[in-house]
Amino acid sequence: MQSIINSTKAFFRDEDGVTAIEYGLIATLIAVAIIVGVTAVGTNLEAKFNYIAGKLV
Repeated sequence: MQSIINSTKAFFRDEDGVTAIEYGLIATLIAVAIIVGVTAVGTNLEAKFNYIAGKLV
């Protein structure tokens, strides 16, 4: 019984998995921010090119 209690305590003290999950969440948030930023820039750039193309015609 003492072995199970010690194993459970060790499991809750181990933070290696938590750190990996945190890094994964941070990487996901950074990727989402990059995707949103690139999409916004792409949309604005497309609008500018369409404006220029319309003036050239």
